[in-house]
Amino acid sequence: MREQTTSNTIADTAARFSGTRTVLASIGAIGSVLAASGCCLPILPLFLAAGFAGTSALLAAARPYLLGASILLIGYGFYQAWRAKKCRRRPNVIASALLWIAAVFVVISIFFPQVMANASASLLAR
Repeated sequence: MREQTTSNTIADTAARFSGTRTVLASIGAIGSVLAASGCCLPILPLFLAAGFAGTSALLAAARPYLLGASILLIGYGFYQAWRAKKCRRRPNVIASALLWIAAVFVVISIFFPQVMANASASLLAR
């Protein structure tokens, strides 16, 4: 009887951390995509002027690595979501929505960086 209680406690703890890990992976992927887009989307240089021009050049050089990190983090998020379903736990709706939004954001950033640059420029111009 004691073994069953221990296994239920471990399953409950794993369920709590699985949703958190998925959300953190999604946020990390979005953050790395934003950093990778720093060369094309000069959000920070716009607000803080020429001081960040060097940062933009640095981020342009690091873009492939940051996009790779984004892909890995999205993959980790989907793995966590798959693992939650495998354990027959109900997936967290917010975590799932954030994961899919992050995945779409990363795909657009990889294949259509200019579309994102134009969209952010039009939003910032208002």
